[in-house]
Amino acid sequence: MDARARFRAMTEGTAEDWAIIASHAVAFNQGLARRVLDHLRLLDGDFGGFPVDRLTHSLQTATRAHRDGRSEDYVVMALLHDIGDTLGSFNHPDVAAAILKPFVSEELHWICEKHGIFQGYYFFQYLGLDRDMREAYRGHPWFEACAEFCEKYDQAAFDPAYDTAPLEFFEPMVMRVMAYPRQSIYVRDRATLAAE
Repeated sequence: MDARARFRAMTEGTAEDWAIIASHAVAFNQGLARRVLDHLRLLDGDFGGFPVDRLTHSLQTATRAHRDGRSEDYVVMALLHDIGDTLGSFNHPDVAAAILKPFVSEELHWICEKHGIFQGYYFFQYLGLDRDMREAYRGHPWFEACAEFCEKYDQAAFDPAYDTAPLEFFEPMVMRVMAYPRQSIYVRDRATLAAE
């Protein structure tokens, strides 16, 4: 893995250069799920005034979804929904949704992306904000699904006494869900690859 492309600008690139880059990308991409899990661990010990730290909240949200029989993709979305808190303090749902987008359905991506607005139903009024901000999405096909995610799993996941599963329980799920993207501009789709 010491080989490197020789160009100084992409206009000088060759097929050989891009073969080298692609070979590095394969190895790097295989570590994505591990890097995501490492980043999630940064939420450990970060209480931000909440009754539980942000990692426990994420684990508890995923635990509740898992125990409710949700799909593995859904549980992983629930686990990672607040991963953006460290780098996107003012838009954490966007950060989490961007990480998940290649690996989950459009519906789960939308739930993750909008959960901050929908979660606001439970507390925005205490901050001088409009708790009904989510109403702007009323009529959207996934409105009720996002409202349900927040009601059943997200807003309820601040209980220090809850029997929360550890991160190790979810690691295999994250590894499977993030093993191969469903959609990405950088990867040809599986149907095309299977046909060749």
